[in-house]
Amino acid sequence: MTPQQVPVRFTLNGREVTATVAPMRRLTKVLRDDLGLTGTKVGCDAGDCGACTVLLDGEAVCACLVPAARVAGRTVTTVEGLGDAGAADGALNRLQRSFLRHGAAQCGICTPGMLVTATALLARNPSPSEAEVETALGGVLCRCTGYRKIITAVVEAGAEPAAAPAPAAGAAVGSRIDRLDGGPKVLGTDRFGDDGAPAGAVAVRVIRSPHPHATFRIGDTEAFLAARPGLLRVYTAADVPGSNTFGVLPPFADQPVFAEGLVRFRGEAVAMVAGETEAIEALDPADFPVTWAPLPALTDMAAALAEDSAPLHPGRPGNLLVSGLVHKGDPAAALAAAAFTVEGAFETGFVEHAYVEPEAGYAVRTGDRLEIRACTQAPYMDRDDVAAILGLEKEAVRIVATATGGGFGSKLDLSVQPYIALAAWTLGRPARLAYSRPESMMSTTKRHPARMAMRVGADAEGRLLAVTFEGDFNTGAYASWGPTVANRVPVHASGPYVVPHYRAVARAVHTHAPPSGAFRGFGVPQSTIAQESLYDELADAVGMDRLDFRIVNALTAGQPTGTGQVLSAGVGFRECLEALRPRWERARREAAAANAAGGRQRRGVGVAGMWYGCGNTSLPNPSTIKVGLHRDGRLVLFQGAVDIGQGANTVIAQICADALGVDVADLEIVQADTDRTPDAGKTSASRQTFVSGKAAELAGRDLRAAILRQTNAAEDARLDVRGGTVVVLDGGAEHAVDPAALAADGDGFVLMGEGTFDPPTQPLDANGQGVPYATYGYGAHMVELEVDLDLGTVNLLKLTAAHDVGRAINPTLLEGQIEGGAAQGIGLALMEEYLPGRSENLHDYLIPTFGDVPPVESIIVEDADPLGPYGAKGIGEQALIPTAPAILNAIRDATGARIRRVPATPDQVRAAILAAGNEGGGHA
Repeated sequence: MTPQQVPVRFTLNGREVTATVAPMRRLTKVLRDDLGLTGTKVGCDAGDCGACTVLLDGEAVCACLVPAARVAGRTVTTVEGLGDAGAADGALNRLQRSFLRHGAAQCGICTPGMLVTATALLARNPSPSEAEVETALGGVLCRCTGYRKIITAVVEAGAEPAAAPAPAAGAAVGSRIDRLDGGPKVLGTDRFGDDGAPAGAVAVRVIRSPHPHATFRIGDTEAFLAARPGLLRVYTAADVPGSNTFGVLPPFADQPVFAEGLVRFRGEAVAMVAGETEAIEALDPADFPVTWAPLPALTDMAAALAEDSAPLHPGRPGNLLVSGLVHKGDPAAALAAAAFTVEGAFETGFVEHAYVEPEAGYAVRTGDRLEIRACTQAPYMDRDDVAAILGLEKEAVRIVATATGGGFGSKLDLSVQPYIALAAWTLGRPARLAYSRPESMMSTTKRHPARMAMRVGADAEGRLLAVTFEGDFNTGAYASWGPTVANRVPVHASGPYVVPHYRAVARAVHTHAPPSGAFRGFGVPQSTIAQESLYDELADAVGMDRLDFRIVNALTAGQPTGTGQVLSAGVGFRECLEALRPRWERARREAAAANAAGGRQRRGVGVAGMWYGCGNTSLPNPSTIKVGLHRDGRLVLFQGAVDIGQGANTVIAQICADALGVDVADLEIVQADTDRTPDAGKTSASRQTFVSGKAAELAGRDLRAAILRQTNAAEDARLDVRGGTVVVLDGGAEHAVDPAALAADGDGFVLMGEGTFDPPTQPLDANGQGVPYATYGYGAHMVELEVDLDLGTVNLLKLTAAHDVGRAINPTLLEGQIEGGAAQGIGLALMEEYLPGRSENLHDYLIPTFGDVPPVESIIVEDADPLGPYGAKGIGEQALIPTAPAILNAIRDATGARIRRVPATPDQVRAAILAAGNEGGGHA
């Protein structure tokens, strides 16, 4: 005990404990670091996110704001103390079981805070209404679920939830089974990036630029270390043993681990300090010996594209990283001949991913190998980049994906990995790093801001003739996924409609801003705002109902896309629109009736369509999955598709189990680990269900065939796993396959099935013609809302989402993706914009909370894709894309106001209403 520490005695989860700590030490640190209860999560250290909520004498409090001294003599309950020892499963209480049954836990990082807060609510009100749940849980943020399933789980927690389905062997696909990895999430035992570092690990602090553009000089680091006991080493670019450059796309890799004399964005890393935890916690980065010389910064695309602007990077004149093009027919002539044309210019800003888990992980050196456990969406990509940075062979680096508390694209790029790798490799001790919330927000990738101009034309009957689109996308200081955005957007900017004449150009532009990367849609949400807004206006010009206009022009099987691709099946867009028709007609009638009464509140209804290609654009996109029979009788699924909350661990297991012909419960899952699981590709681009799911189907069928060969059984034989033996039921005969009697490989497996799937695509030619994706997901959203004409505030009443998913592998998880994606679309439309240096926390940067997300009705359309596993395709990106334009269209329907820039904050909506000169309403 140091002079600054005192013993603090309190009751923790029903037992008396004593922690000898500084009186002002955060309760989160006492619980997590001193007492080892990592179920209490840290998302912001500022009381903004609620992830650290615990009960203090029965009241919900943010543990990050509670000093240790305040709990002396009191009772603290964490998520680890909520379990019910008398429950049927021996651990979960009724609320936790309700969360599992209703799909209320996705990535799981906010789940402990939600459960603890709900526990306090239920203790004082066992039967709360939805509104009461929203109010009580409103201080806990979730970025994944869209909140609706959490509300349902809490409201229905008073009754024992219905048992999870137990589908027969071979019948898991289509079943609403509980998330297979859900137990640890609701118990608080899931291990995220900051949860498992070994005792004695050194801590790391990255020194970052406070300027968007500056030269710098690092001073006397030896004197800096000597004056601060406990600090061990300073690292700069000179200390990187291999390549000081990394990037998600190797031909465009340009981001340094440590900048060398010049920084290009606020938050760029210039150095790193490693040391003992207490010394690093006490370190003020402002004391680091670095001298800055700020330079003029190109902070927007207009400045960067000016003729006299200096390029950020050699070899990229005009600050253009790359451009993409799709051109078909003669759009200029078609527009000139069109009976009706409309056009518009649109703009979007930076959007922060705002996952509740900041980037975190730890690294351990063992001999000549390095192991990293961190939150990530791309273990093999991480492995390759870290190996290059350290100057090692790829096989010398092992990446184990921890539970990942949301990603949405940003955790595809390296974050903590190079820094913990360098420290662990050079010091020979485990090294850990967890970003603070401001550090996470200033240094990681964002959604690309866009400036777009679009023109669309139709004939007298309302059939689309031509579309032209030009878009510039701010890719920031470094490439990241800029090339992907520039190439994906032109493919999609027409929307899923038949457009005979089409030209779309997208450019990725460098600025002195944080790198823009992948964020649930790779630029398509931005272009869809322009596309769907103008289609509404074009329908009005023609004199057609806006939904009918979309149905008439909807792409169907056998019709060419803008790239000339003809899809023979699995094109369910028109069915999505038709599914909305009765709801559209009802909502329009109700809005007209409400508006007829007058007043400052005006009702509006909006619709928007979308499509999204699953996987990489005209590039190889393979996944490999293995499933093996061990000599001890276990069936082990080696599932390397990282589950960041979307449900890959469950969905891929359901697919594999059905292909193999066994119960899902018979499979043991090994999650993403580059030493154990084959490369299932990155978790992005709505590819895992379609691509890795197909690989899992092939692997299951491969192992099934191997088992059947052991008994010469027919293909339709059934398999039954019984106590370490696989029984083959072939007609009336039973044949036992005893794994212990078969020869095993070095890992103990006697039979192994393997499947690899790479969706068939073709390169695009000079005009962007070709086959960019093997399949697409389709959808349409309808929004009902009301607008306050005096204040410009928007109140969402209901969102109806129809999506063609090919086949719903697990409808509960699918609905969760739709609701969560829609919530992020609400943020894009109405409130979210990241401003470097101004909104680097979750207080100034607003994301939707419980009260912002209306009831969501999900309509699942299943137009099976011929290539997909059991016909399935992706949903991750699709659910976000049409939400924002549907909201903007509903605002215009209510008020006549055209919104050309998002977010549509109340001041902007009010200004647009005044500009429209139509305060009495729009087109209801």
